[in-house]
Amino acid sequence: MDTKNDFSKGSVAKNIWSLAVPMTVAQLVNVLYSVVDRIYIGHLPDASTEALTGIGLALPVITMITAFSNLFGMGGAPLCSIARGAGDVKRAEKIMGNSFTLLLMTGVILMAFCYLTMRPMLYLFGASDQTYPYAQAYLSVYLTGTLFVMISLGMNNFINAQGFGKMGMLTVLIGAVLNIVLDPVFIFGFHMGVYGAAAATVISQGVSAAYVFWFLRGNHVLFRLNKKDMRLEGKLIREITGLGLSGFVMSVTNGSVQIVCNAMLSRYGGDLYVGVMTVINSVREIITMPVNGLTNGAQPVIGFNYGAGEYERVKKAIRFMGTSCIVFTCAVWAVLFAVPQFFIHLFNSEPELLEAGVGAFRIYFFGIFLMALQFTGQSTFVALGKSKQAVFFSLLRKAIIVIPLTICLPMIGGLGVNGVFLAEPVSNLIGGVACFATMYVTVYRKLEKRGE
Repeated sequence: MDTKNDFSKGSVAKNIWSLAVPMTVAQLVNVLYSVVDRIYIGHLPDASTEALTGIGLALPVITMITAFSNLFGMGGAPLCSIARGAGDVKRAEKIMGNSFTLLLMTGVILMAFCYLTMRPMLYLFGASDQTYPYAQAYLSVYLTGTLFVMISLGMNNFINAQGFGKMGMLTVLIGAVLNIVLDPVFIFGFHMGVYGAAAATVISQGVSAAYVFWFLRGNHVLFRLNKKDMRLEGKLIREITGLGLSGFVMSVTNGSVQIVCNAMLSRYGGDLYVGVMTVINSVREIITMPVNGLTNGAQPVIGFNYGAGEYERVKKAIRFMGTSCIVFTCAVWAVLFAVPQFFIHLFNSEPELLEAGVGAFRIYFFGIFLMALQFTGQSTFVALGKSKQAVFFSLLRKAIIVIPLTICLPMIGGLGVNGVFLAEPVSNLIGGVACFATMYVTVYRKLEKRGE
């Protein structure tokens, strides 16, 4: 077995940080693809709130595309880590090749479907006659880069799975920095508005995708992307999709929650509150990225050591991941509660949106540290290949808890829009505790017995 990037040696915390720090930076920067678009669009003269709301209506579609990249990328990468820990490089390369083919095929299908159903889909998501033109303009350009998104997001997982955390960060950083540079040029310099924001994003994602492909085809990787391994095998497809269903379901349910939230907010509060939710979603993307980076950085370490039979190190990794996530989210909660105005001003300066947003922020992000319990339990299940548990808890928090609460709470006691925002903290409490407790009993305790 190649001893390079051997996670069974040295400090567990150091191994996790060596991946988590660059992966966190990479994911934070990756969020800037869409967040920077919203920041610039939210300050367009004369139509800032309508344009921002329009982009917000396109977010569920972007989330759905991300979901499919997670299905095959996050499904294949942990299997590669386990195979590498067991010394089976040939199997790791086949998994990566099959994942690549699945990403390409799905990307083409998604792009065609979204173009054909764009108008009814956006109105279903809560668009009005005022906001539809902005949503349509952004999405019509963004969809041309669907394959770029699938490759850059999906295949970057395999760079990280091999222990090349810094390279994984660089592949995202290149595209995101380019997007930040191109956005103001296209939006304001060329007066392209929403079209310019989408065009800058597509170009930047194309550059990232090209870099990911080039790196995985090179001779410096531990397992290489080969044409012969891209031929689909039924058994591998089932394994990849089975494990990837967790990340897929989480993203799909996130998209579904966005759709339901926008629809209910449009009903009870109008376009203004759909704009508020766009800002909230943007801030949530930013603050959850460090947690995602840490848990994703821990997964290769957990999977490798589990495959190598180092169960004590697996337990240490789980403890470190959980503690770090809770500490970070507690700090974030304090900042968001104290100065919500700062974050709202980043995206929009309209007094009406600011006034509506402050109260919404404090309700929505209340007790956000409970989210860390969900992430810790979920990531442990994924890292160890326990797809059924991972999928169940993805569905539990979003589909079974959040969506029904989002529909029902606004009708209780005149809560209205506050009921929509209240659904999130309630789901964090129930779903987070249930997921973490199940992981502790069914995984952590059993690891203790194996390590004896």
